[in-house]
Amino acid sequence: MDILWTLLTLPYAPVRGLTAIVKVVAREAESQQHSPVTIRRELEELDRAAAAGEITPEERDHGQRRVLERLTGPAAGRTPSPGGGAARRPAPTRRATTDRRGGPRRPGGGRR
Repeated sequence: MDILWTLLTLPYAPVRGLTAIVKVVAREAESQQHSPVTIRRELEELDRAAAAGEITPEERDHGQRRVLERLTGPAAGRTPSPGGGAARRPAPTRRATTDRRGGPRRPGGGRR
């Protein structure tokens, strides 16, 4: 059965090979993207460009934030907005100052 399966899937061999190559390239690109050496080089390049006047300090700060978010992931609780900036957080809700029976809430949540 293995021989028959091999013969039937032989036309797909180039696709399987290409898929394996793409996986290796993607894995290597991801490791390079998160490499501390690469991150440091990009941050130094941003500082050099800002010192030379090629970019504004705001552009440098934005670039540094982007590089560091790539390293650490997006900040907790924030989702990217369509404009590229951080989405607004909803306003915090107020905690009840009374319990279900209408009496004052005690610290720690216990009743008298």
